[in-house]
Amino acid sequence: MGLWNGVRRRAWSLALLAVAGAGLVWAQRTYRGIELPPDFDIPEPEDGAKPAEFVFARLVYSDLYAGQELSERPWHIDSPAAERHFLQGLRRLSNIDARSKEQYVSPADEDFFDYPWLYAVEPGHWDLTAEEVEKLREYLLRGGMLVLDDFHGTVEWENFLRGMRQIFPERPVVEVPPDDEVFHVLYDVEAREQIPGVQMLYTGQTWEQDGKDPHWRGVYDDDGRLMVLINWNMDLGDAWEHADWPEYPERYTAMAYRMAINYVIYAMTH
Repeated sequence: MGLWNGVRRRAWSLALLAVAGAGLVWAQRTYRGIELPPDFDIPEPEDGAKPAEFVFARLVYSDLYAGQELSERPWHIDSPAAERHFLQGLRRLSNIDARSKEQYVSPADEDFFDYPWLYAVEPGHWDLTAEEVEKLREYLLRGGMLVLDDFHGTVEWENFLRGMRQIFPERPVVEVPPDDEVFHVLYDVEAREQIPGVQMLYTGQTWEQDGKDPHWRGVYDDDGRLMVLINWNMDLGDAWEHADWPEYPERYTAMAYRMAINYVIYAMTH
């Protein structure tokens, strides 16, 4: 599939210009990370602290495992390798001015509303506080987008849904149709398939727990904008993290990059 369609490229460029002014505030935010364990062998990007138009913000949320080591907290899974690999691809495959380093963002942060795109993993284990619920609701209604990834099966779905119903008790979680713009804003993602975690290399199956069927679900605002995009029974983060593994199938990595690049562009233009 060709990257650039002429009409789409012009429309996208105009849309990015329209949001450029709004991005000036959050683009200038300096890097805020966390102290990684000494055994984390992740290269530090030379320009990781440089301000940019797009910042990959990972949501830090309260979970069911308070007191555990950082590497065992569900919100931290695959980080920072997943983000840094994805950002390399985003910078190479688009003209988005993206920072090469991730940002960890909590609803308690003063600059929480400065990031138009939030990525959260393993929300099947979240245990949101009242403050987090209130801040996330306000963030989404003010134009932010939350992308959820890497949770599987009915048990994790039910716990995730409890949290989502706290955020939006009156808004339904629905299937995102294949013709939604989020799947076509740059890449035409027609043949969607389950993006498996790395465990597939050892188990031979693309699913985890009882999550055999992938679902793209979402929550829309009153104007039809997708506020929450739910990637259930799949693991885009693993596909980015292991993009340089010869053993991990290239077709899953390619699909994960196309989807996520679309998600970023959608958030920046809607």
